[in-house]
Amino acid sequence: MATKSILKNVDIKDKKLGKSLVLALENAANKRCKTVQLSRTYEDIRGEKLRKILSQ
Repeated sequence: MATKSILKNVDIKDKKLGKSLVLALENAANKRCKTVQLSRTYEDIRGEKLRKILSQ
């Protein structure tokens, strides 16, 4: 997930928009994510192995 999208400040200048944001967040908190079945194999890459791949 891109971190830039979650690190932004949100300035709410209208009471109606603020209420809409709170309602949307409360609604999202009650929802669960769906279980996803992966059809391809994957591998977590970290540290030096990641640096090696990105330096190519």
